[in-house]
Amino acid sequence: MPARRDDDPTEPYRTELRAWLAANLTDRHRGMHFEGEPDDDWLARMLEWNHLLADAGYAAPSWPAEWGGRGAGLLEMVAHAQEMATAQAPGPINAIGVPNIAPAILAFGTDAQKERLIPPLLRGDEIWCQGFSEPDAGSDLASLSCRAERDGDDYVVTGQKVWTTYGQIARWCELLVRTDPAAAKPHKGITCLLVDMTLPGITVAPLRTITGSAEFNEVFLDGVRVPVADRLGAENDGWMVAMATLMNERSGVASLHLQIRGRIAALLDDARKAGATDDPVKRQLLAGLWADGERLRMLADRVIASAAAGKAGAESSVIKLAWSELGRRVPEVAVQVLGMEALAGGWGEAFLTSPSLSIAGGTTEVNKNIVAERALGLPKG
Repeated sequence: MPARRDDDPTEPYRTELRAWLAANLTDRHRGMHFEGEPDDDWLARMLEWNHLLADAGYAAPSWPAEWGGRGAGLLEMVAHAQEMATAQAPGPINAIGVPNIAPAILAFGTDAQKERLIPPLLRGDEIWCQGFSEPDAGSDLASLSCRAERDGDDYVVTGQKVWTTYGQIARWCELLVRTDPAAAKPHKGITCLLVDMTLPGITVAPLRTITGSAEFNEVFLDGVRVPVADRLGAENDGWMVAMATLMNERSGVASLHLQIRGRIAALLDDARKAGATDDPVKRQLLAGLWADGERLRMLADRVIASAAAGKAGAESSVIKLAWSELGRRVPEVAVQVLGMEALAGGWGEAFLTSPSLSIAGGTTEVNKNIVAERALGLPKG
């Protein structure tokens, strides 16, 4: 639990949240996380928990009260993340919709779109996915080719998306499409649509990863008619919406140290139980890992302090690089310390999953370019 400080301006928020968690968080919901292939029981329990969060204003505390939030500031959001992690309390089921997509709808959406889409998104009654990446358009998102042609009051959409988390259970998708193939610059001809996943012509196919889980999906769109009224922002101005969505995604990276440090703590506990901490070589590996976790926490504190002072820049990309590198090392050290038998349990799955951390939330290569250009001032390659 974070240490109490008399001069901590977030203490009133922490105290209220702790009391609420003590009264509402039970073993039925504690420690739940996305399983990749959610079954009906997982969905039911997460929806129950989401309703509790939303009713108390904790599903999206930084949102204005008029949209179900608490108007929490940056430091209160940091406190929120810390207290939720300490209690092993799940966040909202819309892990993409709440932090990434909803802010874009609130910024660019019409009043009708906000009133129709935001309340069920916040409560988890309608799950959202993000249709950005394609087989030939990942880091180079502006090269996407999924096309939409205007036909009266509809766009007719044809194409494919890939790596779509929640695609198999989503009701809505924030979809980037190309509406002007002749645009002078590729990103100038992109439009953002809010697509009802129940529309005819949409097929979702699971992508089974090396772990055996189908966490991601491919989405195929064959002549899908999307109402023009479901466009987010102006036609051919979807790049601005996309960048706002991705910035919301990357802005939450500073709190990811909580997840990594929690895993390091779990490894230390497993190592003690296995007697591995008696070995000086293994103990040194664990000590180095713990120190790197603390450095990540201090880097996060710096990023948060800069943001609070209105000086946020490329720092989120720096911490994302550090997070992905450390995240890959944790299961590697687990196998070194606990032995090959560790591969048969949760550490084995983490070991297989860890390479994906260099892609999630922006690839390592893209983030290195951002740091080089925006933080170090190096010329573009």
